[in-house]
Amino acid sequence: MIETSQLTKRYGSFTAVDGISFKVEPGQVLGFLGPNGAGKSTTMKMIAGFLAPTAGSAKVCGHDVESQPIEAKRALGYLPEGAPSYGEMTPRSFLEFIADVRGLAGERRKQRIDDVIGRLQLEGVLGQSIDTLSKGFKRRVGLAQAILHDPPALILDEPTDGLDPNQKHEVRSLINAMAPDKIIIISTHILEEVHAVCTRAVVIAGGKLLADATPAELEARSRYHGAVSLTAHNTGAAREALARVADIDSIEIDPQDHRITAFPKKGRAIFTAISEVLKSQNIAVSELQLEAGRLDEVFRAITLPHAKEARA
Repeated sequence: MIETSQLTKRYGSFTAVDGISFKVEPGQVLGFLGPNGAGKSTTMKMIAGFLAPTAGSAKVCGHDVESQPIEAKRALGYLPEGAPSYGEMTPRSFLEFIADVRGLAGERRKQRIDDVIGRLQLEGVLGQSIDTLSKGFKRRVGLAQAILHDPPALILDEPTDGLDPNQKHEVRSLINAMAPDKIIIISTHILEEVHAVCTRAVVIAGGKLLADATPAELEARSRYHGAVSLTAHNTGAAREALARVADIDSIEIDPQDHRITAFPKKGRAIFTAISEVLKSQNIAVSELQLEAGRLDEVFRAITLPHAKEARA
């Protein structure tokens, strides 16, 4: 597993990471969420052995990153923020260089290089210098080097940053395909990515761990959890009909698209009652949806108080 215990990083009087502890086991994809400056990249750099912690510890597959750095790095694939590489190299020469560093040889070396080139669809740019590649292709080259030695653990800092929607889908599919056999931590600010690939999510702000739960558990904290939203041809008539449902606590109408959201009283379910009253009143709707909860709202509720505290 990947494990941190009271992991801390200070720069003078500034504490970038403040006593973070968590464990990630095989088969889990942990989404590392937080606003800019929350300490996500600093935490990942300490786990990867790129930065030394001020206090606390981190282990990768049982190897302490400070006392057993080589063993920890052998077990880890790391995609840093920005996917730094050697711009004068081609993707082919860069991957050959990484294969040398990782000690790959013989048929396995060829097989692994061919595999990552195919998975990341790098065939068309293998002869170009990395400096001339688009941001998306640079990101893919960085991801290719991270998985080249087929490590049991992966740390990916913004793996889909700079990719177009099709490329994001391909990278997420790759992560999902690897997930059953690996330990994966992904830093991201794209909340849809949490739904797409993550089985757990950690939220940090101000260097502190504020939440650790599944995406569904986080959504359940949202005021929209259990709410019902709908779009009706006659908004006024629909609102009047919903007022007859006893278990509705409040109703909101979006001023732009006139979408109606009905919020239930605590512990109540309102979807069936709403469906029935709309049908009985012959009110036509183009969409009727039970809300699971909104992760962006939960994210703001968790992190904004700490952002205001930091500004103060």
